[in-house]
Amino acid sequence: MHITLRQLAVFAEVLKKGSTTQASPVLALSQSAVSAALADLENQLGVQLFDRVGKRLVVNEHGRLLYPRAVALLEQAGEIEQLFCDNNGAVRVYASSTVGNYILPEVIAHYRRDFPALPLELSVGNSQEVINAVMDFRVDIGLIEGPCHNVAIITEPWLEDELVVFAAPGAALLNVPVTLETLAAAPWILRERGSGTREIVDYLLLARLPRLRLAMELGNSEAIKHAVRHGLGVSCLSRRVIAEQLQSGSLVEVPVPLARLTRTLYRIHHCQKHLSCALLRFLRYCEAQP
Repeated sequence: MHITLRQLAVFAEVLKKGSTTQASPVLALSQSAVSAALADLENQLGVQLFDRVGKRLVVNEHGRLLYPRAVALLEQAGEIEQLFCDNNGAVRVYASSTVGNYILPEVIAHYRRDFPALPLELSVGNSQEVINAVMDFRVDIGLIEGPCHNVAIITEPWLEDELVVFAAPGAALLNVPVTLETLAAAPWILRERGSGTREIVDYLLLARLPRLRLAMELGNSEAIKHAVRHGLGVSCLSRRVIAEQLQSGSLVEVPVPLARLTRTLYRIHHCQKHLSCALLRFLRYCEAQP
């Protein structure tokens, strides 16, 4: 058996594009050459990698099994090529919102200072979106706010983070003793389900309240801060997210009758993902975060 990198590159591009016709310009090959390379690969493996549905090619279980291994081999081959040139491949990072908006900007600033020309792609979403992107090999690394329970993903502790209950300076909750009962009676403004922050807040705090008065669910931390500042309720977010508002006095920390609320931020990658030199270099900058 003599599988070539070109065959694997053809297979991977056809899988992404859904047809040999759409893959051919990306590969700089004719449509017939793409079809021939794919057919040769399937003949060598003795299996079909796609189901033929009209003019479309739909990846089947054999193709899904091959894809992560093919991508890993292609990335390693690309890394060998890059050993002898100045150009390095893009590092693709997907971070959940707290990490992407409030922690990574400083990391990227330090990275850019030392490597101003190296490409870096950052996407921001909620933790479930990050996990999905890592599972689909759309990104190299994910940084999330809660644990990942997918067995195909390697999850490593990264940073410790403190969560803070907060309210507007004139909130009624601040005029009475703060107990679990008064916390439960307050209107709560929370992140949406699927958010790592929401999962941890549910586990550390809300599960200990006798009941919950959910006033609103919002999709990002900035919206929550503004809603709380205008007196619409109380919330719980990372101290990193509300540090400036606590310092200015536009938001006030609410002392809760519980132990300090802390969580672990995690670094995740697919178990079959090849960690390139460029990616490991970026992760060293992430590890330098206090």
